[in-house]
Amino acid sequence: MTATVLAAATVACTQSDATPPPRPGFPAPAYEAVDLQGNTVSLESMRGEVVLLNIWATWCGPCRQETPYLQELFEEHEAEGFRIVGASMDTGNAADQVEMFTEEYGVTYTVLLDPQMRGMDSYNVLGLPATFLIDREGIMTWMKYGPLNETDQEFQDALEDALH
Repeated sequence: MTATVLAAATVACTQSDATPPPRPGFPAPAYEAVDLQGNTVSLESMRGEVVLLNIWATWCGPCRQETPYLQELFEEHEAEGFRIVGASMDTGNAADQVEMFTEEYGVTYTVLLDPQMRGMDSYNVLGLPATFLIDREGIMTWMKYGPLNETDQEFQDALEDALH
């Protein structure tokens, strides 16, 4: 019986339909969640724009530290077809907490609620924050696990390339 359980576990871990981890140069994994107004928003609906997907939570210290920079980026590049999607991984009924966070930080970019944390699974995220740059064709061009900061020249170059 132990061999049967082990064999079943091995098969479950090697299924070919498992989502591959995200990688630059490949299509960004499909993702959708509900925004603060209750509308379903998908990355696919933003095709034609450059999208920065930021996976975060209100309780995450590094997420809080990077939020002003994200807002600054959004304001600076919005007219160039740049969108930021902040996907909150706060569990439970955290809409009020997320709303207070966006007010406190003056966030005007798109914020999604993902209490089931599907974004973490889709983007192979083990810790927060995590950020993914997606070009106008839906191809991931850059990614980072950990906080984004203003001195990251690799990110700056990737953003400029995606926008122009």
